[in-house]
Amino acid sequence: MGIVNVTPDSFSDGGQFFERGGQPNTQQAIVHAQRLVDEGADILDIGGESTRPGADVVSIQQELDRIMPVVEQALTFGVPVSVDTRRPEVMRTVIHAGVDLINDVNGFRDPQAIDAVADATCGLCIMHMKGEPATMQANPVYDDVVREVHDFLIGQRDAMQARGIDSRRIVVDPGFGFGKNLQHNLALMRSIERLSDMQPVLVGVSRKSMIGGITGQKIPAERIFGSVAAAIWAGAHGAAILRVHDVRETAESLKVWAALES
Repeated sequence: MGIVNVTPDSFSDGGQFFERGGQPNTQQAIVHAQRLVDEGADILDIGGESTRPGADVVSIQQELDRIMPVVEQALTFGVPVSVDTRRPEVMRTVIHAGVDLINDVNGFRDPQAIDAVADATCGLCIMHMKGEPATMQANPVYDDVVREVHDFLIGQRDAMQARGIDSRRIVVDPGFGFGKNLQHNLALMRSIERLSDMQPVLVGVSRKSMIGGITGQKIPAERIFGSVAAAIWAGAHGAAILRVHDVRETAESLKVWAALES
Protein backbone atom coordinates (compact mmCIF):
# COMPACT_ATOMS: atom_id res chain seq x y z
CA MET A 1 0.00 0.00 0.00
CA GLY A 2 1.64 3.20 -1.22
CA ILE A 3 1.00 6.38 0.78
CA VAL A 4 -0.19 9.58 -0.91
CA ASN A 5 -0.58 12.34 1.71
CA VAL A 6 -2.19 15.44 0.23
CA THR A 7 -1.52 17.42 3.43
CA PRO A 8 0.76 20.30 4.44
CA ASP A 9 1.73 18.80 7.78
CA SER A 10 2.02 14.99 7.73
CA PHE A 11 5.01 13.84 9.77
CA SER A 12 7.14 12.52 6.88
CA ASP A 13 5.95 14.02 3.60
CA GLY A 14 3.76 16.93 4.69
CA GLY A 15 3.78 19.77 2.20
CA GLN A 16 5.30 17.67 -0.57
CA PHE A 17 2.23 18.25 -2.73
CA PHE A 18 1.39 21.80 -1.62
CA GLU A 19 2.19 25.18 -3.11
CA ARG A 20 3.68 28.02 -1.05
CA GLY A 21 0.30 29.70 -0.89
CA GLY A 22 -1.19 26.69 0.89
CA GLN A 23 -3.06 25.18 -2.06
CA PRO A 24 -2.65 21.49 -2.92
CA ASN A 25 -0.57 20.70 -5.99
CA THR A 26 -2.97 18.13 -7.36
CA GLN A 27 -0.94 17.29 -10.44
CA GLN A 28 2.18 16.56 -8.40
CA ALA A 29 0.20 14.27 -6.11
CA ILE A 30 -1.24 12.42 -9.10
CA VAL A 31 2.22 11.98 -10.65
CA HIS A 32 3.47 10.62 -7.32
CA ALA A 33 0.55 8.17 -7.10
CA GLN A 34 1.29 6.88 -10.61
CA ARG A 35 4.96 6.53 -9.69
CA LEU A 36 4.05 4.40 -6.67
CA VAL A 37 2.00 2.10 -8.90
CA ASP A 38 4.89 1.85 -11.36
CA GLU A 39 7.21 0.97 -8.47
CA GLY A 40 4.99 -1.90 -7.34
CA ALA A 41 2.19 -0.56 -5.16
CA ASP A 42 -0.79 -2.93 -5.12
CA ILE A 43 -3.02 -0.35 -3.37
CA LEU A 44 -2.92 3.45 -3.11
CA ASP A 45 -3.88 5.07 0.20
CA ILE A 46 -4.84 8.73 -0.22
CA GLY A 47 -5.31 11.05 2.76
CA GLY A 48 -6.15 14.72 3.19
CA GLU A 49 -5.92 15.15 6.97
CA SER A 50 -2.72 14.72 8.95
CA THR A 51 -3.13 12.61 12.09
CA ARG A 52 0.36 13.16 13.50
CA PRO A 53 0.44 14.34 17.16
CA GLY A 54 -0.60 17.99 17.33
CA ALA A 55 -1.71 18.20 13.68
CA ASP A 56 -4.06 21.00 12.62
CA VAL A 57 -7.74 20.14 12.26
CA VAL A 58 -9.13 20.66 8.75
CA SER A 59 -12.73 21.08 7.70
CA ILE A 60 -14.62 18.40 5.82
CA GLN A 61 -14.64 20.57 2.71
CA GLN A 62 -10.89 21.18 2.93
CA GLU A 63 -10.28 17.45 3.18
CA LEU A 64 -12.49 16.75 0.17
CA ASP A 65 -10.93 19.56 -1.87
CA ARG A 66 -7.49 18.07 -1.22
CA ILE A 67 -8.23 14.45 -2.03
CA MET A 68 -11.04 14.23 -4.57
CA PRO A 69 -9.10 15.26 -7.71
CA VAL A 70 -6.36 12.78 -6.76
CA VAL A 71 -8.85 10.01 -5.93
CA GLU A 72 -10.72 10.45 -9.20
CA GLN A 73 -7.53 10.17 -11.22
CA ALA A 74 -6.11 7.31 -9.12
CA LEU A 75 -9.26 5.28 -9.80
CA THR A 76 -8.10 5.06 -13.43
CA PHE A 77 -4.71 3.54 -12.55
CA GLY A 78 -5.88 -0.08 -12.36
CA VAL A 79 -5.18 -0.72 -8.67
CA PRO A 80 -7.48 -0.55 -5.65
CA VAL A 81 -7.76 2.91 -4.08
CA SER A 82 -8.05 3.45 -0.33
CA VAL A 83 -8.97 6.71 1.40
CA ASP A 84 -7.55 7.48 4.81
CA THR A 85 -10.31 9.36 6.62
CA ARG A 86 -12.22 9.34 9.89
CA ARG A 87 -15.12 11.50 8.75
CA PRO A 88 -18.45 9.89 7.76
CA GLU A 89 -19.21 12.67 5.26
CA VAL A 90 -15.91 12.07 3.45
CA MET A 91 -16.51 8.32 3.54
CA ARG A 92 -19.87 8.70 1.81
CA THR A 93 -18.42 10.95 -0.89
CA VAL A 94 -15.48 8.72 -1.77
CA ILE A 95 -17.58 5.55 -1.66
CA HIS A 96 -19.93 7.18 -4.17
CA ALA A 97 -16.85 7.92 -6.32
CA GLY A 98 -15.96 4.22 -6.30
CA VAL A 99 -13.05 3.75 -3.87
CA ASP A 100 -12.17 0.23 -2.78
CA LEU A 101 -11.22 0.71 0.88
CA ILE A 102 -11.97 3.09 3.75
CA ASN A 103 -9.03 3.33 6.17
CA ASP A 104 -10.34 4.83 9.42
CA VAL A 105 -7.73 5.76 12.05
CA ASN A 106 -10.63 6.23 14.47
CA GLY A 107 -11.57 2.57 14.07
CA PHE A 108 -15.21 3.31 13.17
CA ARG A 109 -15.87 4.37 16.75
CA ASP A 110 -18.21 7.04 15.41
CA PRO A 111 -21.61 5.32 14.89
CA GLN A 112 -22.17 7.59 11.89
CA ALA A 113 -19.04 6.13 10.29
CA ILE A 114 -20.56 2.66 10.48
CA ASP A 115 -23.78 4.08 9.02
CA ALA A 116 -21.76 5.56 6.15
CA VAL A 117 -20.15 2.26 5.15
CA ALA A 118 -22.71 -0.37 6.16
CA ASP A 119 -24.51 -0.60 2.82
CA ALA A 120 -21.41 -0.25 0.63
CA THR A 121 -19.26 -3.10 -0.69
CA CYS A 122 -15.78 -1.61 -0.20
CA GLY A 123 -13.18 -2.94 2.21
CA LEU A 124 -12.87 -1.42 5.68
CA CYS A 125 -9.76 -1.00 7.82
CA ILE A 126 -10.36 -0.74 11.56
CA MET A 127 -7.41 0.93 13.29
CA HIS A 128 -6.75 1.19 17.02
CA MET A 129 -5.92 4.63 18.39
CA LYS A 130 -5.72 5.51 22.08
CA GLY A 131 -7.19 8.98 22.53
CA GLU A 132 -7.15 11.62 19.80
CA PRO A 133 -4.32 12.66 17.45
CA ALA A 134 -3.61 15.91 19.34
CA THR A 135 -2.93 14.13 22.65
CA MET A 136 -2.41 10.46 21.84
CA GLN A 137 1.34 10.45 22.52
CA ALA A 138 1.06 12.15 25.91
CA ASN A 139 2.32 9.28 28.09
CA PRO A 140 0.08 6.44 26.83
CA VAL A 141 -0.46 3.72 29.46
CA TYR A 142 -1.75 0.13 29.08
CA ASP A 143 -2.05 -2.79 31.47
CA ASP A 144 -1.54 -5.19 28.55
CA VAL A 145 -1.22 -3.42 25.19
CA VAL A 146 -1.60 -6.57 23.08
CA ARG A 147 -4.72 -7.74 24.87
CA GLU A 148 -6.31 -4.28 24.92
CA VAL A 149 -5.67 -3.62 21.23
CA HIS A 150 -6.81 -7.15 20.33
CA ASP A 151 -10.01 -6.74 22.35
CA PHE A 152 -10.78 -3.35 20.78
CA LEU A 153 -10.33 -4.65 17.25
CA ILE A 154 -12.49 -7.72 17.94
CA GLY A 155 -15.15 -5.53 19.55
CA GLN A 156 -15.28 -3.16 16.59
CA ARG A 157 -15.36 -6.03 14.14
CA ASP A 158 -18.25 -7.62 16.01
CA ALA A 159 -20.12 -4.30 16.21
CA MET A 160 -19.81 -3.91 12.45
CA GLN A 161 -20.93 -7.48 11.85
CA ALA A 162 -23.96 -6.78 14.04
CA ARG A 163 -24.84 -4.03 11.54
CA GLY A 164 -24.78 -6.59 8.75
CA ILE A 165 -21.24 -5.89 7.49
CA ASP A 166 -19.57 -9.00 6.09
CA SER A 167 -16.37 -9.76 8.03
CA ARG A 168 -14.65 -10.48 4.70
CA ARG A 169 -14.70 -6.73 4.10
CA ILE A 170 -12.67 -6.05 7.25
CA VAL A 171 -8.94 -5.56 7.79
CA VAL A 172 -7.47 -4.58 11.17
CA ASP A 173 -4.57 -2.28 12.02
CA PRO A 174 -2.96 -2.23 15.51
CA GLY A 175 -2.24 1.49 15.04
CA PHE A 176 1.50 1.66 15.50
CA GLY A 177 2.43 5.05 16.96
CA PHE A 178 -1.16 6.05 17.63
CA GLY A 179 -1.09 6.32 21.40
CA LYS A 180 1.81 3.87 21.88
CA ASN A 181 5.42 4.20 22.95
CA LEU A 182 8.29 2.18 21.50
CA GLN A 183 7.79 -0.79 23.83
CA HIS A 184 4.07 -0.90 23.07
CA ASN A 185 4.83 -0.86 19.34
CA LEU A 186 7.38 -3.65 19.62
CA ALA A 187 4.96 -5.80 21.63
CA LEU A 188 2.28 -5.29 18.98
CA MET A 189 4.69 -6.12 16.14
CA ARG A 190 5.48 -9.40 17.87
CA SER A 191 1.74 -10.15 18.10
CA ILE A 192 0.95 -9.89 14.37
CA GLU A 193 0.43 -13.64 14.01
CA ARG A 194 -2.05 -13.62 16.89
CA LEU A 195 -3.93 -10.68 15.40
CA SER A 196 -3.98 -12.24 11.94
CA ASP A 197 -5.89 -15.20 13.36
CA MET A 198 -8.76 -12.74 13.79
CA GLN A 199 -8.71 -10.77 10.50
CA PRO A 200 -6.14 -9.80 7.85
CA VAL A 201 -3.69 -7.32 9.39
CA LEU A 202 -2.43 -4.04 7.95
CA VAL A 203 0.93 -2.86 9.29
CA GLY A 204 1.94 0.77 8.96
CA VAL A 205 5.30 1.58 10.54
CA SER A 206 6.97 3.28 7.57
CA ARG A 207 9.37 6.06 8.69
CA LYS A 208 7.61 6.30 12.07
CA SER A 209 9.23 7.34 15.35
CA MET A 210 9.46 3.69 16.46
CA ILE A 211 11.90 3.12 13.60
CA GLY A 212 13.84 6.19 14.68
CA GLY A 213 13.77 4.97 18.28
CA ILE A 214 15.48 1.75 17.23
CA THR A 215 17.92 3.14 14.64
CA GLY A 216 18.63 6.56 16.11
CA GLN A 217 17.57 8.32 12.90
CA LYS A 218 15.74 11.52 13.87
CA ILE A 219 14.67 12.56 10.34
CA PRO A 220 11.78 10.48 8.92
CA ALA A 221 13.21 10.42 5.38
CA GLU A 222 16.37 8.76 6.78
CA ARG A 223 14.43 5.83 8.26
CA ILE A 224 14.01 3.97 4.96
CA PHE A 225 16.32 1.02 5.73
CA GLY A 226 14.76 0.44 9.14
CA SER A 227 11.28 0.72 7.64
CA VAL A 228 12.06 -1.88 4.98
CA ALA A 229 13.47 -4.26 7.60
CA ALA A 230 10.30 -3.90 9.67
CA ALA A 231 8.13 -4.46 6.60
CA ILE A 232 9.93 -7.70 5.72
CA TRP A 233 9.63 -8.93 9.30
CA ALA A 234 5.92 -8.06 9.38
CA GLY A 235 5.32 -9.82 6.07
CA ALA A 236 7.14 -12.89 7.32
CA HIS A 237 4.91 -12.98 10.39
CA GLY A 238 1.53 -12.75 8.73
CA ALA A 239 0.83 -9.12 7.77
CA ALA A 240 -1.50 -9.00 4.76
CA ILE A 241 -0.95 -5.32 3.82
CA LEU A 242 2.15 -3.17 4.32
CA ARG A 243 1.46 0.58 4.25
CA VAL A 244 4.68 2.30 3.14
CA HIS A 245 6.16 5.51 1.78
CA ASP A 246 9.03 3.76 -0.01
CA VAL A 247 7.30 1.36 -2.38
CA ARG A 248 10.17 0.37 -4.67
CA GLU A 249 12.58 -0.35 -1.82
CA THR A 250 9.99 -2.38 0.05
CA ALA A 251 8.63 -4.27 -2.98
CA GLU A 252 12.09 -5.29 -4.24
CA SER A 253 13.21 -6.39 -0.78
CA LEU A 254 10.06 -8.47 -0.35
CA LYS A 255 10.62 -10.12 -3.75
CA VAL A 256 14.12 -11.21 -2.74
CA TRP A 257 12.93 -12.45 0.64
CA ALA A 258 10.03 -14.38 -0.96
CA ALA A 259 12.33 -15.97 -3.54
CA LEU A 260 14.73 -17.13 -0.86
CA GLU A 261 11.91 -18.45 1.31
CA SER A 262 10.43 -20.52 -1.51
